[in-house]
Amino acid sequence: MDEKLLEIRNLAVEYHTDDAVVYAVNNVNLTVKKGETIGLVGETGAGKTTIARSILRILPPPTSRIVSGEILFNGGDLLSLTEKEMRKIRGNKIAMIFQDPMTALNPIETVGFQIAEAIQQHNKISRAEAERRACDMLEMVGIPMERYGEYPHQFSGGMKQRVVIAMALCCNPELLLADEPTTALDVTIQAQVLEMMESLKKRLGTSVVLITHDLGVVANTCDSVAVIYAGEVVERGTVEHIFDFASHPYTLGLFGSLPKLDSRERRLKPIKGLMPDPTNLPQGCRFYERCPDAVRECAEGAPPEVEVAPGHMVRCIRVRGGAA
Repeated sequence: MDEKLLEIRNLAVEYHTDDAVVYAVNNVNLTVKKGETIGLVGETGAGKTTIARSILRILPPPTSRIVSGEILFNGGDLLSLTEKEMRKIRGNKIAMIFQDPMTALNPIETVGFQIAEAIQQHNKISRAEAERRACDMLEMVGIPMERYGEYPHQFSGGMKQRVVIAMALCCNPELLLADEPTTALDVTIQAQVLEMMESLKKRLGTSVVLITHDLGVVANTCDSVAVIYAGEVVERGTVEHIFDFASHPYTLGLFGSLPKLDSRERRLKPIKGLMPDPTNLPQGCRFYERCPDAVRECAEGAPPEVEVAPGHMVRCIRVRGGAA
C-alpha cells in the first residue's frame, strides 16, 4: 500500500460571486495510496466536498475556479486533461457517492437504466449484459432487482442513497470519493454499506476518500485521517496518530465535544464560536479566535506545517519538536 494513487499538491479553489471571493480551499496537500482509505473530517463548510469535486473536476461553473495546484492520479495531472479525457475517468476509474441522492439521480429515468447507462458507457458490452450487471448491483446494495424499472420518486431517501452507491461502484473504480455516504441511512443499513465498501476495497484494491462527520466511522474504516478547517489541512496522519496523539487544538476540540460513556461530565464541551468568514480569512492561524491556547503570535502569520512524528503533520505554531 506504499504506491501513490492520488496526490494533491497545493490545491487552491475559489468561488467568485458578484459581491466577494470565497476562498474555499487553500493550499491543500494530500496523498492517497493504493488500497488506502483516508478520512476527511471537519465542520460543515470546511471545504471537504470542494476537494472531492475538484478531483473529478465537477465544480459548478462559472463561479468556481481552481486557482493553483496539481491533482496527480496514477502520475498524470487531472487538471491538464481535456473534458473528453475526463469523461473516460469519471465513473470508471474515479467514482463519487454524492451526499444528496435527491439531486444525484435523474427523476425522469428509471434507477436501473441509470446504473446500466453508467456501466455501458465505460464497457464494450451489450445492453442486456449492462442490465444484468445493474440488477446485480441493486441486489448488492440490498434492493430487489424487481425494482429495476422504478423511478427515483418511488424510493425513500435511504433507498435513493443505496442506488447512488450502486452507480458509483458499478464500474469497480480505482478511487472512490464517498461524500457522507451513510448520512440518510439508518444504523443497520449504514453498517451494511460500510461493510460493502470495505469488501470492495479488499477485493479490488480500491482506494477510498471518505468524507464524514462521524469519528466512529473514521476509527473503524480509515487508515489515515486529514482534519480540515477553513479550507486548510490542519492535521493529518494515520488513524493512530490522530486518535491517540492528536496535537492541533481544533482536533482536540473535536474529540472533546464527543459524548463519553465513561465520563462523569454532565455537559459536552463544544468548540466555541464559528469558522471565519471564507471571504475574509485572517492572515494568521485560521483557528486563532476559537483556540483556547492562542497567543498573539498566532495572529501574526500563517503557522507552518510541523512533522511531530513520521507522517504526522500538524499546522500549529505551538507545536514544536513533537510537543505542544
